[in-house]
Amino acid sequence: METTLRGVGVSHGVAIGEVRHMGTAVLEPPAKQIPAGEAEREQGRARQAVEAVAADLIARGNLAGGEAQAVLEAQAMMAQDPELSADVERRIAVGSTAERGVYDAFASYRALLAGAGDYLAGRVADLDDVRNRIVARLLGVPMPGVPDSDAPYVLIARDLAPADTALLDPSLVLAFVTEEGGPTSHSAILARALGVPAVVALPGATELAEGAAVAVDGSTGEVFVEPGSERRARLEQVAAERRAALGAATGPGATSDGHKVPLLANIGGPGDVAAAVDAGAEGVGLFRTEFLFLDDSGQAPSEEKQIAAYRPVLEAFPEGRVVVRVLDAGADKPLAFLTPADEPNPALGVRGLRSLLDHPDVLRTQLTALSKAAEGLPVYLEVMAPMVADRTDARAFADACREAGLRAKFGAMVEIPSAALRARSILQEVEFLSLGTNDLAQYTFAADRQVGAVSRLQDPWHPALLDLVSLAADGAEAEGKSCGVCGEAASDPLLACVLTGLGVTSLSMGAASIPYVRAALAKHTLAQCERAAAAARATDCAQEAKQAAQAVLSGESRV
Repeated sequence: METTLRGVGVSHGVAIGEVRHMGTAVLEPPAKQIPAGEAEREQGRARQAVEAVAADLIARGNLAGGEAQAVLEAQAMMAQDPELSADVERRIAVGSTAERGVYDAFASYRALLAGAGDYLAGRVADLDDVRNRIVARLLGVPMPGVPDSDAPYVLIARDLAPADTALLDPSLVLAFVTEEGGPTSHSAILARALGVPAVVALPGATELAEGAAVAVDGSTGEVFVEPGSERRARLEQVAAERRAALGAATGPGATSDGHKVPLLANIGGPGDVAAAVDAGAEGVGLFRTEFLFLDDSGQAPSEEKQIAAYRPVLEAFPEGRVVVRVLDAGADKPLAFLTPADEPNPALGVRGLRSLLDHPDVLRTQLTALSKAAEGLPVYLEVMAPMVADRTDARAFADACREAGLRAKFGAMVEIPSAALRARSILQEVEFLSLGTNDLAQYTFAADRQVGAVSRLQDPWHPALLDLVSLAADGAEAEGKSCGVCGEAASDPLLACVLTGLGVTSLSMGAASIPYVRAALAKHTLAQCERAAAAARATDCAQEAKQAAQAVLSGESRV
């Protein structure tokens, strides 16, 4: 009998296949004592396992490239954390085996993270994955992970670690469904980059029977268990309509009446450029530069190394717009040489621009490298600062850009509610705004985007968040300047129409989402988008907002 489950759709597309469950987690190792004479040997085993796991994570990142590479390198740094390693050795010195020492040290660190506020609590899943990989290697058992299968399947898991998501084979994994996670989690972002349909925060997902037939709609968040022939036919028709709409919409982003909405790509490094170009991106709306700073050297990369990394991206978009975000360190991206180690709540502490202003040499080197990388190229370089709170922040960043001799537009990210509320004030100092809806939602609702339990408040459809977007866009229009969106909200085709109706001037997203958004915009006039935006803002919750927008855009293509 067919049943319908509803989660949060985070990656477009429809897939029908059989359930395969993620490999089980590593069992807790026994708590047995070792003779004192074996401590040194056990410590050596632990160090070797840590280094092997870190190397494996880095290798996976190199294979995956782009955003996945940065995420996995951050996990490798977590595995090699000096304080964790020291705790492991202390536990072994007093009689623990290597595997038990690792297990207990990670458990202690896990408790600290879980109690350090929502933002760091969201890193617990990544920490657990690192622990499981180290313990599995020490025990000599298979790594927990994606099941082996020669036939395509739908992957079911409580949650997916970045190391697993990054290397999913789309020819085998038709879709994935998780019980936990949120729409802006690492796994959701990587799923969109892979073009794999995905649904997260689905209650009871792990209770689905192995081998059961399921149909997954990554756009609506619906999962149909044992779908009947009528349901299958309807979903296949929806998929065919989406493919036809994607093929019909080509060229620059625009509404059906010709209102231009440039569609840009979010990239995490040079490895993402080819997919962006293939998708028809009109430029880059968010070039994340953290990948350069996440190695194990313990220091910022040289000017020469940065120039070599930036120039290929700038060269890929002649006459196009490339918006570079300067280093966004802190919170879930700590750097030992840059961010404080003892903050009680790093998400509300010294991160982003605040960290760079405390280390002006790092900011100056990056700005100088960007300036030199763009020399002689016909690209429109723009540079923006993360976590801008007010005009004082904006002025400090603009001054740093000018002092570095940067010949580019410089702007501010709107990720903090104060920046949206005071957009016109900030635009007295900078030339454009870019809305980072992921963090803007997180700080507006005090809801960590990595915690599935608060996923209701991570929804970018929430009218309160749309109000802030509208405030920022109105402020930019009043100042005759641009205001784009580079957060994951832009990847939702229906929401992209609403954002356009709110006055957003460009949309930036993962390359795989660009064709869907282009097709959706091409079906509606600007006036329709504006009416949909007004209808969404007139509601009181995310679900009502989406339904209201859908009602206005009743003739939309199902993309």
